Amino acid sequence: MDRKNVHPDTLMIHTGHDPHEHHDSLAMPLYQTSTYVFPNAASGAARFAGEEEGNIYSRLTNPTVRALEERITALEKGEGALAFGSGMAAVSAVLTYATKAGDHILATRGIYGCTFGLLNLMEEKYRITHDLIRMWTEEEIEAAVKPETTVIYIETPINPTMEIADLQAAVNVARRHGLTVIVDNTFSSPYIQNPLEIGADFVLHSATKYINGHGDVIAGLLVGADGEKITDLRMTVQKDYGGIMSPFDAWLLLRGLKTLAVRMERHTSNAGRVIDYLKTVPMVKEVHYPFDADNEQASIARRQMNAGGGILSFTIDGGLEEAQEFMDSLSLVKIAVSLGDAESLIQHPATMTHSGVPEEDRTAMGITDGLLRFSAGLEHADDIINDLKAAFEAMKHPAATQSAE
Repeated sequence: MDRKNVHPDTLMIHTGHDPHEHHDSLAMPLYQTSTYVFPNAASGAARFAGEEEGNIYSRLTNPTVRALEERITALEKGEGALAFGSGMAAVSAVLTYATKAGDHILATRGIYGCTFGLLNLMEEKYRITHDLIRMWTEEEIEAAVKPETTVIYIETPINPTMEIADLQAAVNVARRHGLTVIVDNTFSSPYIQNPLEIGADFVLHSATKYINGHGDVIAGLLVGADGEKITDLRMTVQKDYGGIMSPFDAWLLLRGLKTLAVRMERHTSNAGRVIDYLKTVPMVKEVHYPFDADNEQASIARRQMNAGGGILSFTIDGGLEEAQEFMDSLSLVKIAVSLGDAESLIQHPATMTHSGVPEEDRTAMGITDGLLRFSAGLEHADDIINDLKAAFEAMKHPAATQSAE
């Protein structure tokens, strides 16, 4: 199947699996094995020497994992992929591969709390410094480049503020200075955004989220525009650090990917309905969403994304007490620190996902005590909205029960 002439909806179902190569099984089999038997001693030696294709050990290759890697490669329009045991394992691996002691990383402000922690750890231990900047224009990115800068690391939309970074602007700056561009594409999924097409070098996912979609896997994926670099990364950082994905998790992700297109359409549709409702609530001060008409970055978002996605954040009048009261008043919507599941989820970044970020830095990122992140699930939109409405009505805050009309 020539993936260049096939729609993503089809690739996510078929790529990486030929039933006739697996005893005619329609579903990709689960190869739950740690090692492989060589036909003879010479073949084993040839495989270790890289002179013969074939499996050696599941820390290096596994047929089920490889099928997943081929599928995500096709969806992200790359030339190779690696599967990891978590999203942070993918982040750690690619940043380790792309940097050395003394380098400098330019990153988007407001990044995921654990990525923020990793950057601080790299600075403390290896003198790999970083700056968190707004990446709205080519000029502001250019101004932040230092002689020791080697990597531009981007989340877009940014977690949890939904701020948009201009991918084309970042790529243009990177090409002038020979920098590596790495994009965390978790919030969009490959169905909505393909950074490699814009010129990024690597794109990664917390596959725990939309790739899986069912809340039962922790996993990460990394896709590269250069297949040789992915092979090098596989045989160095991933092999020696050992942050691999289990075959069973890969099997679950392959199953989840088959419905990514239809899920993303429903997630996006539900998010739009929720936003329309939230804008009628006086207690809601701001709504943050890539394609929202009130978003000054909507033009950038529409240039690099084909839909707004299923994640939004909103700020309510008040602080921590009001935010917690609202969350505790919900019933259908669950309080949990993930996204992209069938269930609608809500969390409080300042005390949850970004609690490890110092308050001064959180404030600079726009993460206030009144900010809530919402992941629209697959339930009927009316039921989601009715739950949000009941939670507002249960609050003591006077603006929660006023009509917007």
